Amino acid sequence: MFIATVLANPRTRNLEGSLLDSLRNAWGGGDVVWLDPDAAAEFALPVPPENRWQVWEDLQGMGLDLVVQPAKGRRKRMLLADMDSTMIQQECIDELADMAGVGARVADITARAMNGELDFEGALLERVSLLRGLDQGVIAQVLNERITFMPGGAELVATMKANGGHAALVSGGFTAFTTRVARVLGFDEHRANTLLIENGKLVGDVARPILGRQAKIEALEQISARLGISEADVIAVGDGANDLGMLGRAGTGVALHAKPSVAAQCEARVNHGDLTALLFIQGYARSEFTTALV
Repeated sequence: MFIATVLANPRTRNLEGSLLDSLRNAWGGGDVVWLDPDAAAEFALPVPPENRWQVWEDLQGMGLDLVVQPAKGRRKRMLLADMDSTMIQQECIDELADMAGVGARVADITARAMNGELDFEGALLERVSLLRGLDQGVIAQVLNERITFMPGGAELVATMKANGGHAALVSGGFTAFTTRVARVLGFDEHRANTLLIENGKLVGDVARPILGRQAKIEALEQISARLGISEADVIAVGDGANDLGMLGRAGTGVALHAKPSVAAQCEARVNHGDLTALLFIQGYARSEFTTALV
């Protein structure tokens, strides 16, 4: 048995029952179950539809997301999340670079690295080198003035933890940011790179080893093993090329507002919804959400 979940952006709420009925009838699906009125619904399917991706493309043009997955085991016991442009709406290194006067140059490198055009570690070191001499206090300034949370993130973490789940934040960014983000959103643990600082200034380098694509896979392996769960019990979310390893290994890997080259390699793609989409595709209804104040 399979489940088809159709999602709208919770702010636009443009999911219509007539559309769901048309899909269900065309695919021989079961009754529609509303998870959030006008925003999220699901129905059972005997087999994945052959024209799934054609329909997905059509729905994208309507501002809707579609995820088709096996029904068995879809509610997960662990969340493994990227930070930049996933749990928060910014790329931290781009914000630091903007404060250092090299914003455009660093943002271009970031975009190419996240799209898989550049080696992640080399691109990280190149960008960090451009921050040499930046005052340490700028980190707190960026955190306080420029960093905003992705909608739905607090509900995602709180709801999964309320149902016995574990939440881990794994970032190719910096511990100076994951520490705050993990604490505010309620993550159980976090891993990231450490910016090297001397005499109150960034030295333009990070501590070794560098946390990149392989380190995210290792986090998936190590944390799931420590918890005594399988990788199939994990839902992972990210947006960049360095997330593809963990997205491919997790039981459910969600490309959230991802670069096209990244989304193309993932079965679950959320381009219009927010982070609550990860709860809906696990079968949670809005009424089951645990709210957390950020």
